Amino acid sequence: MASLNTLRTRFGVVLSIIIAFALLAFILSLKTEMGFSGNDPKVGVIDGTKIKYSEYFELYNDVKTQTNASEADEQQMDQLAEMAWEGLISRHVYLPGFEKMGIRVTDAERAGLINGDYYSSVMASLFTDPRTGLYDVEAVGEFLNRAGTDPQLQYLWASVVSRAMQERQASKYGALVDAGVYANSLEVNQAVATSGKTFGGRWTGKRFSEMPDSLYTVSDAEIRAYYDSHKARFEQRPLRTLSYVVFEVAASDEDRAALEQTVREVGDAFAAAEDVRAFARNNRYGKVSDNYIAPGQLLGDQGEILAAGNQYGPVLQNDNWVMSRVVEFKSAPDSIGLRHIVLPYTQNDLADSLMTLLRGGADFAALAERYSLAQTAANGGDAGVMPFSAFPDEFSAPLATAKKGDLLKIAAGDAVQLLQIYRADNASKHMRIATITYPVEPSSATRRSIHNAASLFAVDGRGSIDAFNEAANAAAVTPRVATLSQGDCTLRGVDNSRELVRWAYGAKVGEMSEIFNTGSDYVVAVVTAIDDNEHVALKNVEENIRKILVRNKKRDDLAARMQGAGTTLEEVAQSLGTVGSDIFPFDGLRYNSFIVRNMGIEPRVIGAVATTERTGVLSEPVKGENGVYVFEVTEIENEGGQSAAEEKVRLEAEAQGVVARQLAPAIVELAEIEDLRGKYF
Repeated sequence: MASLNTLRTRFGVVLSIIIAFALLAFILSLKTEMGFSGNDPKVGVIDGTKIKYSEYFELYNDVKTQTNASEADEQQMDQLAEMAWEGLISRHVYLPGFEKMGIRVTDAERAGLINGDYYSSVMASLFTDPRTGLYDVEAVGEFLNRAGTDPQLQYLWASVVSRAMQERQASKYGALVDAGVYANSLEVNQAVATSGKTFGGRWTGKRFSEMPDSLYTVSDAEIRAYYDSHKARFEQRPLRTLSYVVFEVAASDEDRAALEQTVREVGDAFAAAEDVRAFARNNRYGKVSDNYIAPGQLLGDQGEILAAGNQYGPVLQNDNWVMSRVVEFKSAPDSIGLRHIVLPYTQNDLADSLMTLLRGGADFAALAERYSLAQTAANGGDAGVMPFSAFPDEFSAPLATAKKGDLLKIAAGDAVQLLQIYRADNASKHMRIATITYPVEPSSATRRSIHNAASLFAVDGRGSIDAFNEAANAAAVTPRVATLSQGDCTLRGVDNSRELVRWAYGAKVGEMSEIFNTGSDYVVAVVTAIDDNEHVALKNVEENIRKILVRNKKRDDLAARMQGAGTTLEEVAQSLGTVGSDIFPFDGLRYNSFIVRNMGIEPRVIGAVATTERTGVLSEPVKGENGVYVFEVTEIENEGGQSAAEEKVRLEAEAQGVVARQLAPAIVELAEIEDLRGKYF
């Protein structure tokens, strides 16, 4: 039975995964109580419901608490933000939808999710016995007994049960949708007719790239007509376009020279230090390694120098000055192979009992499979062969003198491990190393100088977009362009850009920003355009439309020229201005093929070939993606395909796979979500 300590540990890991799909029902029951002195701004709209700052911020903090996550960098903040937003979508789209459809989880089903009568991946991930792979109802009862006096465990339990119930609702909804997916008789009959056939033959044609665009004219009226009739293709979220300049902060030549002098002085003192460990730890850039390492594992001549008892460096490596010395030498096997049994630290008595059995000749692998909590239990506890440098301090001392056949008991962290050594190489020299690493960084004077340049630019460029560009030219910095779509909270390629993005959402066209500190650099931006239209403006896509219309005219022109151009491939090829060598063979083509030999990806051609019933017949022109083609099938082989029942199962499985991938995005799209978080977060 899984221990309570193990369950508590695993809760944190599992909750960080399950919370991403939907809001925990426990959190859903909470009421928004956070106030903003009467100002609680809107951060979005989900399915017609205004999402207030307080609601989102409360959920964001709850998610952060539940997952025990940090906000150390923008990537982690983005992950938390998306988890919270998905929770709001669940609250305002999925759960109300389930309620309207009558999709509920009864009390009996709730009990079944807990006792294992109904499968729940949420419950199984927490209460499956790792030794048996079976759902452990006793572990559930033990956990509930413990939760009776532990508010934190009560909170976790309510959260997990609620999530399991939501999972049950979602699975019911998915089953309803799957029940509506089917393959009709036409699809099945066509699949049966083509599944066992392969086709061989020849083809000729002409690609659009071989035809000059200048031969075809497209009017503005045609472009407008295409745009109006294909509006759905040009839908967009509200956009803001920025022009920004980056003042990169890098170490100057003077900074590098001063740092080198400092490093040389520290290096001399390091070399003379009697207590290497203390010297390294007293230096802000110093570190003593946790493991021992063999000289041969180090690059270049570092291992040889250190093994001889000498100091390595200072040497410049990738903009870092590095120096190192050996703190301690140890003789140890190069590699060790072992099996282990991992137990919670609370089961020390069990560990002693198992050690007694092992010393008496008990089968280690059998005991590992029965008792170990590690994933290696299924393999008899075999952890493999590892270099000595892979072991931390708690293991390095006893393993340094280990021999094949030794049994060891080691307490480390929250676990007790029993080890059986089945391989121990010959002993060799290993080293614990102290390293001091000075990064090459700009000095305070350099930073002030670059900030002053950014400040001067901010003054000269203020007032208009033209002034911004003129100031950039004078400062010899190249403006960069970025587009923010509604919902973006950061600027791609710019570190720590949240403040910049928040400013951009509130700025007007032509308005210039203050100086933003993005990572180590300084950024100044100006808003050059705001586009809140539902569709991309025609002027921004007219060239793409022109290319599409030219391609369509080429397609129609080629098809008309090839229609009736002859009764053989050679005659058609001649009408296109090609020669006999431009008639290409193909073979082994099937209905589900991806490409045509010498042609590329042309699904219309594959479909036309695979539905051909007679050989020796010249096809009609096929309008492809990249050209127009005709072909002649010369060989049809029928190896026999699947039955109608088998094809029906296959087609419906494929359709259900498509539904599974597209269902959630389709629901979100129908909800007409407006994401305004970038203004505030």
